[in-house]
Amino acid sequence: MVARGLGSLWRNFAGAEPALDGSQMGGYFVHHRLWALVEYVLGYPLYLRGASGKMNISCFGLSHQTASVEIRERFAIADFALPDALLRLRAIEGVEEGLIVSTCNRTEFYVAGGVSQLPPARFFEDFYSGLRLGDEPHFYGLWAERCVHHLFRVVSGLESMVVGETEIFGQVKRAYESAVREKATGRRLNKLFQKSFHVGKQVRSSTAVGRGSISVGSVAVDLAEQIFGKLEGCKIMVLGAGDTSEKMARSFKTRGARQIFVSNRSFDRAQLLAQETGGRAIHFEEWEREFADLDILVTSTSAPHAIVTVEKIAPVLRHRGDRPLFMIDVAVPRDIDPKVHRLDGVYVYDLDALQSMAERSMEARKQEIVGCDRLIAKHVVEFQNWVEKSANPMTNPGACLAPAFAKPTGAASCEAD
Repeated sequence: MVARGLGSLWRNFAGAEPALDGSQMGGYFVHHRLWALVEYVLGYPLYLRGASGKMNISCFGLSHQTASVEIRERFAIADFALPDALLRLRAIEGVEEGLIVSTCNRTEFYVAGGVSQLPPARFFEDFYSGLRLGDEPHFYGLWAERCVHHLFRVVSGLESMVVGETEIFGQVKRAYESAVREKATGRRLNKLFQKSFHVGKQVRSSTAVGRGSISVGSVAVDLAEQIFGKLEGCKIMVLGAGDTSEKMARSFKTRGARQIFVSNRSFDRAQLLAQETGGRAIHFEEWEREFADLDILVTSTSAPHAIVTVEKIAPVLRHRGDRPLFMIDVAVPRDIDPKVHRLDGVYVYDLDALQSMAERSMEARKQEIVGCDRLIAKHVVEFQNWVEKSANPMTNPGACLAPAFAKPTGAASCEAD
């Protein structure tokens, strides 16, 4: 019914096709108030331009908006596995360029080539060589302008679990640099991602969506503070010494925590983080020994399987009496086996639990989203214009030679402007 209504609106208000001289007439000047109403009803911007058929850019993915952490962890791709994953992506029929963004909250494949009509479940089947019953509803596919619009929102932090967080910008940039290093990208994806970094910076600098320091890590620290009140007397252990762990450890310190222990497979990295936070480093094979009087455990490792299990924790709990133990797991795949939550006196919070907390505290930032989307829509149209000119070298002879947003070095650049 919605599609029929849109078709009727288009026929009644669109008028003729573009004039033969290339000028935009008729349907391309739909009354903006009418179109704004249609977009409001649908909940997203509409791009009715002629570039869709020429763009051949798609996104296939799943995220915290469509799948629980239990589902997401099965499709997550670790950094060390990216080179092989990019090779498998390029091997899919029709894929000419490819890039993979895999974080704790999303796994997305951006591709250029003739796969725009491929159902999302078929794409995931081709890449992962096997799906489970019930997986299909968690996948989504976005094509042409919708794909561009989505990427710009992702890089701007508008699709994040914590709206406006800045970590995703660096994560996408590293994903892009990895794809460039593996020679998996080409002119189209290079241009698209360089443009997305420009958009992400502009959205954050010209709106208040990123105001404050809210992130997944800060939400986790907020949770600990709600449970214990002052953190001065709490003994806190951080498993992992990556970016998320580093930010959480610093947040704990700024909130008054004095007893911070850091354990990581690389003891040198654990020592560096412990020194920065005034804590103590622990060898990774010895972290269980500290559980006797531990209050809070925060995990964010890149382990491919659970490292905190019932078998490891149950013997230690016998010596704790009635002292509760709170665990916060922000890793994907999860570091803490879900069965641990069944143990008496143990309370486990994963990313799904943190998401519900974040949603309650993000209303102010969400009010900024409308302005952000207007800004993003303008950049989507700019990218459409580039696609159209690139598809017609006679219109712009230099369009196929140097991306407009690449640095003028004569070669594709990995940096955003």
